[in-house]
Amino acid sequence: MTTCGINHLGLTVQDLGKTTEFFTGLLGWSLLATDDSYPRTTVSDGICRLTLWQADRSQPTIGFDRKTNIGLHHVAFEVATRDELFELAEKASKWPGVTLEFAPEPLAGGPRMHMMCYEPGGIRVEIIWPAG
Repeated sequence: MTTCGINHLGLTVQDLGKTTEFFTGLLGWSLLATDDSYPRTTVSDGICRLTLWQADRSQPTIGFDRKTNIGLHHVAFEVATRDELFELAEKASKWPGVTLEFAPEPLAGGPRMHMMCYEPGGIRVEIIWPAG
């Protein structure tokens, strides 16, 4: 028996509303479900599905550090065209709470390209155009 892909990726987020809006507003994903009792949302681009869980704000939270925390280093999503990559980079650079780590640049010498940003809660997000 083998697995056949990721069913979903669950991410604990600093601000459920802002991170949900990052995915639905900036990236154009669909909101599939909301559960205010947990609280959580589920978002999808039609292929990938993420469940976003609100961090317990009654406890101190610790910001993510990709170099010292065990677990998620970043999450990477693909776009179909080079133009989409540049459009997303432009939009992300103006999105409230988003930090652009770097604008689109060649990946491993090109022609593939990628960019990196942090969504409003600090999760590192890569966008890749595979060039073919």
